[in-house]
Amino acid sequence: MTKTAGGGKAEPWGNTVLVELDEGIAWVSMNRPDKRNAMNPAMNREMNEVLDALELDDRCGVLVLTGAGESFSAGMDLKEYFRETDDAPRIVQTRARRDAFAWQGAKLMHFAKPTIAMVNGWCFGGAFTPMASCDLAVAADEATFGVSEINWGILPGGNVSKVLSQLCGRRAALYAIMTGIPFGGKRAAEMGLVNESVPLAELRGRTRELAKVLLEKNPTVLHQAKVAFRNVEDMPWETALDYLSAKNEQAILIDPERGRQQGLKQFLDDKTYRPGLKAMKRGK
Repeated sequence: MTKTAGGGKAEPWGNTVLVELDEGIAWVSMNRPDKRNAMNPAMNREMNEVLDALELDDRCGVLVLTGAGESFSAGMDLKEYFRETDDAPRIVQTRARRDAFAWQGAKLMHFAKPTIAMVNGWCFGGAFTPMASCDLAVAADEATFGVSEINWGILPGGNVSKVLSQLCGRRAALYAIMTGIPFGGKRAAEMGLVNESVPLAELRGRTRELAKVLLEKNPTVLHQAKVAFRNVEDMPWETALDYLSAKNEQAILIDPERGRQQGLKQFLDDKTYRPGLKAMKRGK
């Protein structure tokens, strides 16, 4: 069995991840449905392997992260990730944390291709981190979000507080952190935690539509655009302007499709498209 099967058939990658490659979209599912897809050390290791493989796989143009069954993820597996490593050698604890932080944060955030979180159900605690590390996010109206750590006496795990402070307004973020009260997909969209919320029956179709929009774009420029955005967030105005000018020149230099020249030609000379309404026709 190949670990990345095509043709719209999901195949297991190890014991905790499913991968389905279909028409340029890699549907990656956290696969512990009996545990609400809680993220354990095995899943964290396998997700690192999956991301490394798909980043180099030409069959993957857009990556969609979701959960098998009725949940996105209930967060970190408290038993396997915490309790069972408490008395383990320090190196085991370090490896477990490194594997978790790697894929849920930097590796997913800086993935070379566009990423979409498809939140199909339960999304709690630590699951906010990989969800927010994706470029875009679509939720089901019926999904349930929650930051429940306050209910059992700890701070939100990992970088969840940072996620909320960056994506949501101050009042909404503190309300979620301090009360632990869960909320649905529509509220998550209102808070800015996800881009939009749709009925569960429409979730995969809407996510596919969004992925297809991204697949129409020049992949080199798309990657450069998201890297540039993440880097300028904390830059002063003049520094950002200088950086973005250099980044644009870099994109023009390394783009094998020569998108800028093609775009100007199709718009100004051929009159074949209007950039405010659709993507240009791509070509080598």
